[in-house]
Amino acid sequence: MYPLHWLTLSTNTVLLALEAQTVMTLRLMAIGGLIPQKSGENDRMVAEKLPALTKSGIAAGKAMMKGQRPDQVMSAALTPLRRRVRANRKRLMK
Repeated sequence: MYPLHWLTLSTNTVLLALEAQTVMTLRLMAIGGLIPQKSGENDRMVAEKLPALTKSGIAAGKAMMKGQRPDQVMSAALTPLRRRVRANRKRLMK
C-alpha cells in the first residue's frame, strides 16, 4: 500500500468534516433565525441520516466483498456521505 492512498483518504475525510461543520453551522443559524430557513428543513435534516448511513454501509460492504484494500473500503464508505453533505451545503448556501 502506498502512502498516497492514505493521504487521499485523509484528505477526503478532512473535507467531509469541514463540509459537515459548514452544514451544521448553516442549520444552527437557520434554527436561530439568523438566516432564512426553507420549510421542512428540520424534518429533512433528521430523515436523511439513516439513508445516507445505509448507503455508506452498503458501499463499504461491497468494497470488502471485492477484496479491496482498507483505504479503498473507507473511501467507498465516505463517498455517499460526502455526496449528501456536499448537496446539503450547496442547497443551504443558496
